[in-house]
Amino acid sequence: MIAPGGEVTAGGAYPQGGMKRYRDRTEAGERLAVELQRHLGDTEGDPVVVLGVPRGGVIVAAAVAAAMGAPLDVALARKLPAPGNPELAIGAIGEGGDPWLNRRLIAQMRVSPEWIATTIERETGELQRRARRYRSGGDRIDVAGSTAVVVDDGVATGATLAAVLDTVNDQQPQRLICAVPVGHPDSLRMLAGHGAEVVCPLRPWSLGAVGWWYHQFEQTSDDEVVAALQAG
Repeated sequence: MIAPGGEVTAGGAYPQGGMKRYRDRTEAGERLAVELQRHLGDTEGDPVVVLGVPRGGVIVAAAVAAAMGAPLDVALARKLPAPGNPELAIGAIGEGGDPWLNRRLIAQMRVSPEWIATTIERETGELQRRARRYRSGGDRIDVAGSTAVVVDDGVATGATLAAVLDTVNDQQPQRLICAVPVGHPDSLRMLAGHGAEVVCPLRPWSLGAVGWWYHQFEQTSDDEVVAALQAG
């Protein structure tokens, strides 16, 4: 586990050869829930809200919420892709929050302010569309004073999750937990710097693609996200 500020409080990066891949996102959520309950300890009576990062993170979060008997909502953010490389994030924007920008990467790639502004406008529109679609026009769950558990299916750079954590932190939860089945140690430490306690069972230094750590890692559809939220 990693506490806010980046301190490793338990475990550490597991040996690469001793790591067991997840069958699918549901099993990942079930295994993650065990780690979360151990980390949280006795929270009986304390309100807990589980927030899944669409799309795949919602499936993991649904299993976590079911195991913990907690309500489920989405934690929305959109990656800001680099010019010519849509898989590389130069930042991200969360729901109702300011953009999080990787200033170092932006400077290295010499990304123009015009590109950043246009990208933020486009991705904000998509974020708003998803909010209406996933919540069927309803409001997001109020996490003020609760333990907010933000869940994704894995962390590579951590850009999207950083924006989500900042947005959720602005809602003043009593505790903020970032819970992921697998993530790169450096990215997890960066996320702890955003005020979150980080819970992550698998922390390989040679991460590769997040999908490698799952036997089944199909793309999640909007319909699957909506169904998971309605079931939760």
